[in-house]
Amino acid sequence: MNFNSSALGSGNRSNRSTHEFGRTYVVRPKGRHQATIVWLHGLGDSGSSWSQLLESFPLPNIKWICPTAPTRPVALFGGFPCTAWCDVGEISEDAPDDLEGLDATAAHVANLLSNEPSDIKLGVGGFSMGAASALYSSMCHVLGQYGNGNPYTLNLSVIVGLSGWLPCSRALKYRLERSQVARSLAASLPILLCHGRVDDVIAYMHGENSAHNLSSAGFRNLIFRTYSGLGHYTIPEETDEVCNWLTRNLALAG
Repeated sequence: MNFNSSALGSGNRSNRSTHEFGRTYVVRPKGRHQATIVWLHGLGDSGSSWSQLLESFPLPNIKWICPTAPTRPVALFGGFPCTAWCDVGEISEDAPDDLEGLDATAAHVANLLSNEPSDIKLGVGGFSMGAASALYSSMCHVLGQYGNGNPYTLNLSVIVGLSGWLPCSRALKYRLERSQVARSLAASLPILLCHGRVDDVIAYMHGENSAHNLSSAGFRNLIFRTYSGLGHYTIPEETDEVCNWLTRNLALAG
């Protein structure tokens, strides 16, 4: 899944069409349904390409839901519109975060998972900006609320982020320190982060910093995998790692 030149952001926050999401693709489980994971694509992509890859994963007990982001102007591209989960002007821990866009995406993900049976484990994963959005959902989960203060009631079991970064990292540790419940949830939530060392779109240091910031904030059940020759795409070694990790952490049959 390349994060190509038409692949990075979201924009016009005053325009309600910003949050008109595209088509959702579903990969149904081929075996006994044990878990449902929403997978979020990267900038400029769609749910279709990832649904095709996920269908090939040897994970028959997982249902995959692959939504498509709204098409919106992206500041990083000088306002050029493309599919994006939120707006972004630069990839940096110090850059301002589009909380409205991040909240809208997290709410869309929660809505997609809200009708799953009560015995089904739930997760969120993504690539690039999709990974950033998945990590934002993990923050909503442990804090029990969206950035706007509205309650977040979904119970997430796993988070996967490939070639991404952590939004809102500056306030995370402070907010967790104020809540024992949040600290407990953060310590137990399994998170897998993977990043290529030669990523020329989301630099490796952003993945490394994300893992460090999550760990220092109290996310104890975190694995950060690195791949020496990997750029901004996926390889079988990485997807095998994802499959094995999900099988263990979701206690999947078979």
